[in-house]
Amino acid sequence: MQVKIFTDGAARGNPDGPGGYGAVLQYMDSNGILHERELSGGYKRTTNNRMELMAVIVALEALNKPCNIELYSDSKYVTDAFNQHWIDNWLKKNWKNSTNKPVKNIDLWKRLLEATKIHSIQFIWVKGHNGHPENERCDVLATTAADGINLPEDSGMTEDSN
Repeated sequence: MQVKIFTDGAARGNPDGPGGYGAVLQYMDSNGILHERELSGGYKRTTNNRMELMAVIVALEALNKPCNIELYSDSKYVTDAFNQHWIDNWLKKNWKNSTNKPVKNIDLWKRLLEATKIHSIQFIWVKGHNGHPENERCDVLATTAADGINLPEDSGMTEDSN
């Protein structure tokens, strides 16, 4: 199945404020009918990068079977990790970056890497806040989630998570 996924994350007061993520999944059925699903959520205290990762993870984990995916994100942090092979280098260096420091958000990177194993994914960067309708839609989902009440704690949030 061919699926398009659009994602965005937002944090207010990064990293001491709340944050949210939004994702839109789209696919055509065999009758040519477009199906969509919106996903969103948030945390009391988090970072933009964690929310960008969560948007992608939640979207991929929502798929029940292997898919061919075009994944659109306005986060170079996410798209470059795969397109520029950062993640391959991090794995070779036991989750250390080019300056030999631990990669931030390892918990989410590991979860994302696991979610990518069953799909064929093309990561595509789109310029954020540039009028892309699905990116704008995801931004609304993310900011609405960030502004929600009774948000849970981000269980992976630490001082070096951003």
